[in-house]
Amino acid sequence: MAAKHLSAAHDFPVVCVGGSAGGLDAYVRLLRHLPCDLGVAVVIVNHLRKTATLLHEILPNYTKMPVELITQGLVIRPNHVFIIPPQRDLHVLDGEFRLEPISKPRGWPDVITVFLRSLAENWDGKLIAVIVSGYDGDGADALCAIRDVGGVAIAQKLETAAQPDMPESAIASGCVDFVLSPEDIALKIARITLADASPAGGALRQRPAREESQGDKRSPT
Repeated sequence: MAAKHLSAAHDFPVVCVGGSAGGLDAYVRLLRHLPCDLGVAVVIVNHLRKTATLLHEILPNYTKMPVELITQGLVIRPNHVFIIPPQRDLHVLDGEFRLEPISKPRGWPDVITVFLRSLAENWDGKLIAVIVSGYDGDGADALCAIRDVGGVAIAQKLETAAQPDMPESAIASGCVDFVLSPEDIALKIARITLADASPAGGALRQRPAREESQGDKRSPT
């Protein structure tokens, strides 16, 4: 049964999937296994600095959820996938996306970190932060903030990532709850969301990242 949420209250779950180099493979594998009626908004934050994104044209082939390129003031809705545009920092306020000029125009972008911090400060619903394949460590510095507001942090299993720098940095933050393949990340998102929507919402007991990772190694990726 799909989770029921009132979008007007801005309290449905938001899943931020942050990635970069090699991220497309992870996005595709995750979306293929993620139910389209969970009542979550999926926001893909790919930390491109200058190159135009084509994810909003590619990813509809792998999910039944509508896929939209984010524009200023776009309302965040459940059962949708949203894609960050290049050269912009992304924030949330009053249930809408807000775009700002990128605050770090040189060096490695930190757009994932910026967005996760904005979610932690301004979103009332459950937060799930997912860090997948990519260079550098964007996103890692905001994972503890996600945990502090009752959210969950997940990193891609290193051996399944084309470029493990970003998930490795996430794990090193000490604030990652689970380390999983993209397929198992999708299953974990579904379990967390449905458990929170049950009468005993919040009763789901989560294992630490190390225990989950060891268990995942015994199953095919």
